[in-house]
Amino acid sequence: MVLTRINNKKLAREFGGKSGKRVIVLAGNPNVGKSVIFNALTNRYVEVSNFPGTTVEISQSALGEDLLLDTPGIYGVSSFNDEERVARDVILQADIIINIVNAMHLERDLFLTQQLIDMGIPLVVALNMVDEAQQNGIEIDHRVLAEELGVPVIPTVAVRGEGLEEVKAALAGASRGKRVSQVDALLAPLLAYFPSAREALLYLEEDPSVEIPPQMPEGAAGKQEEIYLLRRNRVNEIVKAVVKESSAGTGFAVRLGQMMLRTSTGLPLLILSLIGMYYFIGVFIAQVVVDFTEEVVMEGYYVPLVERLIERIFTPGSLMAYILAGEYGLLTMTMVYLLGLLMPLVAGFYFSLSLMEDSGYLPRVATLMDRLLVKMGLNGRAVIPIILGLGCVTMATITTRLLGSQRERIIATALLGIAIPCSAQLGVIFGMVAPLGPLYLVIYLATVGAVFVGLGLVMEKVLPGRSTDLLIDLPLLRLPRPGNILRKTYMRTVHFLKEAAPLFAVGALLISFMELSGILYRIQALARPLVQDWLGLPSEAATAFIMGIVRRDFGAAGLYALPLAPGQTLVALVAITLFVPCIASVLVILKERGAKDGLLIWTGSFVTAFLVGGLLARVML
Repeated sequence: MVLTRINNKKLAREFGGKSGKRVIVLAGNPNVGKSVIFNALTNRYVEVSNFPGTTVEISQSALGEDLLLDTPGIYGVSSFNDEERVARDVILQADIIINIVNAMHLERDLFLTQQLIDMGIPLVVALNMVDEAQQNGIEIDHRVLAEELGVPVIPTVAVRGEGLEEVKAALAGASRGKRVSQVDALLAPLLAYFPSAREALLYLEEDPSVEIPPQMPEGAAGKQEEIYLLRRNRVNEIVKAVVKESSAGTGFAVRLGQMMLRTSTGLPLLILSLIGMYYFIGVFIAQVVVDFTEEVVMEGYYVPLVERLIERIFTPGSLMAYILAGEYGLLTMTMVYLLGLLMPLVAGFYFSLSLMEDSGYLPRVATLMDRLLVKMGLNGRAVIPIILGLGCVTMATITTRLLGSQRERIIATALLGIAIPCSAQLGVIFGMVAPLGPLYLVIYLATVGAVFVGLGLVMEKVLPGRSTDLLIDLPLLRLPRPGNILRKTYMRTVHFLKEAAPLFAVGALLISFMELSGILYRIQALARPLVQDWLGLPSEAATAFIMGIVRRDFGAAGLYALPLAPGQTLVALVAITLFVPCIASVLVILKERGAKDGLLIWTGSFVTAFLVGGLLARVML
């Protein structure tokens, strides 16, 4: 049998369902509208939790008396990466599958549909985005498609809620469908050895996690290529029978999408997009909004109120008063940082990311950048955490979960922790380097950029393995829907705050302990020779580096008051940028990558910062 992590009853129990109820699973290719359909079917937004034993997130909700699970987007039931393994394990335990198919890409999506039918799982097909297909001259006869597949097929427009009640109603008539006849013949002799056709089919398709029964005749497996070809031929026959295309001309959205993929036009468009994001997040959010939320709301009203309350409850100067409302207090600094500074930045980045996702631009950015990132041991999907890292490294580290392998997650996390400054830090850095003139700004950007690329190239050579291939859907460009953008932004921001808040609290307690015990000042004293002799900076700059561990922009801001020459300012800013990430980011890195890799990244950032800073000092000072 297949070595799945959990059985049906435990699957339901892990995700809040009752073991006696049906497990209904949403399955489909990436970007077919699964999450939109999930939300509409359950009348609430995605509730997310990690799949047991992994960092892959699974959405779940009650659907009447049943349990509804959303799976990662996949092109086939297999086990090539974590997302596919999780999707496979959930699908194997499903009582019913709702298979979402993109009407624009029927030939591609029906391959998964036919595989699910071959596995013998009761199925309902939601034929989504039929409106876009019609706009592009594609007509699909869904009744003929239902006859060909042998399962209910319901046309839907998920973003408008059309057809979704019919999908619910069709669950009662979910059918196992019509297997490819030759595949059925291959399966028949194996059903005596496996508990179901699901496991037998994966055995034929050479899934590596299938346990081979000892009595199995030799030579029964090894049919993957044959089955794939049979399935592809069957899908082509179905598409030919149900699809009619008109000669509609190429619209502006199609031409613009093609421009975004060409280097000559795609890079300028990407630069314009990033400039727009910078002004929205780095200027409007980081300066205007954060100035209001952090300085006016939190420090002007919230902190004084909390301090007065603490004074009434605890003796001023006592240990509890300091822990709760001191310089690094749980109710003061932690809450100001989390709600006053970080929440607006996180919401701004998720808003921008949702715009890029829903418009169809983000997959094109990933495709455009794939060639460069492959040389650094990544693929184009890594552009998402890299862009997010310019807002908050803590948040971006969590999003490295979307990368296809552990190797890629380590590389991306190291690049984020060492060479990507967050927006709060960038605001301070640009404020200091801009008055020095354009030459110093160019040197700063070139140095940090060279470290980013060089570090990626080194890790690509040193770490075993190779980057996974970029398999990504390129949906049509479309105008984003405001309601969907706002829901995504809200839920992602809330989810991030739930994950980050405990880590910030632990960080604040740790720093408070270090200050009260005198450890913080001893570290500052130990760091002064390195800062003064190697970097050529005043000894007081050591305090700025220590504060940078607490909060990156604290470290950069700590350089403001120091009497630095232009060359010293440049060296200090480069070193503080490459220096270890803030305590919250470190805790998230340790949580996501484990103690061993997390500590290596932390040590690597420390060494890189002082090595590059010292070499630059030899040139500039």
